[in-house]
Amino acid sequence: MQEQIISFIKTDIHAGRSDLQIEADEDLLSSGLLGSMDMVRVIEFIERTFEIKVAPQEMTIDNFITVEAMESLVNAKK
Repeated sequence: MQEQIISFIKTDIHAGRSDLQIEADEDLLSSGLLGSMDMVRVIEFIERTFEIKVAPQEMTIDNFITVEAMESLVNAKK
């Protein structure tokens, strides 16, 4: 799951930058890897790929700050 999310960020958010290094525990917002509009795309990707629905109250920084946090959210929803 982590690799799928990282791959999406590399290919869809950063236009195929396979050289980009993203760690699962890296703060994606503070590092500048994701902006607010990018988060919308990531949420859509997660909903579509993992067949879950992210409720508005779940769209928090804590749930999307790292790839690990995103994975935890998906696992909690399944």
